[in-house]
Amino acid sequence: MFTPAVTEQRFVLDHIVKFDELAASDRFASASSDVVDAVLEGVGALAEGEWAPLSRVGDTNGPKWTPDGVKMPAGFADAYQAYVEGGWGTIGVAEAFGGQGMPFVIQTAVLDTLGGANLGFALAPTLTVGAIEALSHHGSPEQQALYLPHLATGAWTGTMNLTEPQAGSDVGAVRAKAEPLGGGKWSISGTKIYISFGDHDMAENIVHLVLARTPDAPPGTKGLSLFLVPKYRLDADGKPGDFNDVRVVSIEHKLGLHASPTCVLSFGDNGDCVGELIGAELGGMRGMFTMMNNARLNVGLQGVQVSERATQTAVAYARDRVQSARAVAGRDPVAIIEHPDVRRMLMRMKAQTQAARALVYLAASQVDRATLGEAGAQARLDLLTPLAKAHGTDIGCEVSSLAIQVHGGMGYIEETGVAQGFRDARITPIYEGTNGIQAADLVGRKLSMDNGGVLNALIADMRAEAEDAGLRGLIDACEEVARRLLGVDVDDRLAASYPFLTMLSTAVCGWLMERQGRIARTAEGDPAFLKMKRAVADFYVAQIVPEAMGLKAAAMAPAAILYALEPAAFAA
Repeated sequence: MFTPAVTEQRFVLDHIVKFDELAASDRFASASSDVVDAVLEGVGALAEGEWAPLSRVGDTNGPKWTPDGVKMPAGFADAYQAYVEGGWGTIGVAEAFGGQGMPFVIQTAVLDTLGGANLGFALAPTLTVGAIEALSHHGSPEQQALYLPHLATGAWTGTMNLTEPQAGSDVGAVRAKAEPLGGGKWSISGTKIYISFGDHDMAENIVHLVLARTPDAPPGTKGLSLFLVPKYRLDADGKPGDFNDVRVVSIEHKLGLHASPTCVLSFGDNGDCVGELIGAELGGMRGMFTMMNNARLNVGLQGVQVSERATQTAVAYARDRVQSARAVAGRDPVAIIEHPDVRRMLMRMKAQTQAARALVYLAASQVDRATLGEAGAQARLDLLTPLAKAHGTDIGCEVSSLAIQVHGGMGYIEETGVAQGFRDARITPIYEGTNGIQAADLVGRKLSMDNGGVLNALIADMRAEAEDAGLRGLIDACEEVARRLLGVDVDDRLAASYPFLTMLSTAVCGWLMERQGRIARTAEGDPAFLKMKRAVADFYVAQIVPEAMGLKAAAMAPAAILYALEPAAFAA
């Protein structure tokens, strides 16, 4: 069961993104209100009708490795073709490359709906969006002309290839090689692991973006270059032709996301894998970070996606499941939604889901504002990205776990399908930079931007609008912790990083939820939706915001307690 959250999305676009400001620009003038409504409703129909029914299929009968490549489950190729034919991949791509040129935040809403319907399946277009972003910023005009129109429609899909068996999160340890062949071509060799949708049978071609080392390159990340490596080399007409010696060694057996083939790829086993340099030699990290920063927002969005479906499923079950009497209502059994603790869980699920969506959409809107040249937008995007990725995925794990709890023992039984969301969600705090890495990025790079001025500007905006005393107190606490962290050594800063990230994320979410509740008190629209908005926003500010204040002590504590034990003593 999945119902697109169109009314909720529209409310967030109007009041958090302030979409009318984007649409007023010449760049996004085509994104009129009626066009946006048509996009949200149209992709909702695709998601509900064709993608959602395949979610359980992908989980129980996932992709299969064969000597000829990965084969997707029945129905996936047709559902993907419906996505391509509907033009859903072109939404946020520049018109010069065959796209519709709409704002990135509308593309975010499209992926939100598709991922809510089928989280694993939606990884295919999600990764393609990142490849488009990298080529749009760093590809040559020839590469853009040859590849972007096909990636935009989704007729070809894209991947990112960083991780290797020995490297993990340490990108600087990459060993894949690129040897010059002349004529702008390079011979690529090496093995990459954990490549989502690294192979499948839904598209005509797969465009791999691969980090590799050129001859005599310096060690570490400074020695990396980025290469475009298609599964099939293009012929004289720009169509997929000869196989490019990219072999699928295996696909991983995973806890969740079974619909997404996570591949081990071997490049150049036969010495015949040819790639093209993207951007300058030794400029690989610049190109890859363009793709990774895009991916980090979209992984935060996955937290929203899994939370939305988990909440819908739990609400439906709680309304139907009759069990036990409610003490104040007599002796007859009632639907479990009448019990206070079930109400607590459901209200928390809705509040966290809506808070995460507001946070991720706000971050996504900064992409568009930066594109329009708005002062401070890029810096705010840089600051919000680790919050969106880490807090969004933490919420996805929490909400999908609560869905199991609402179902009770039935939630722990695989046949009900509720556990799938929890299994699917658990990878999201890990990939595209673990949430610990996001926290380290926040305190190591983002906190000191403009000598703390970027964070101070965000705090000032929150403080100017916040009404609740508890929310104002949390904002003040974030400012106090940030001031301390700017003056301590690296270990103390990193020890405080995760509690600080959660504090700051909750403060931002509290600010955005309070705004929505305030607007819902006077807005016109569906009375039931607006009543829900007010109640959920009040819950977030009254019950979730105060929890984050409890993290202040940890965020202010020095690192010494973490090093009170020698490594061997942890095994005692």
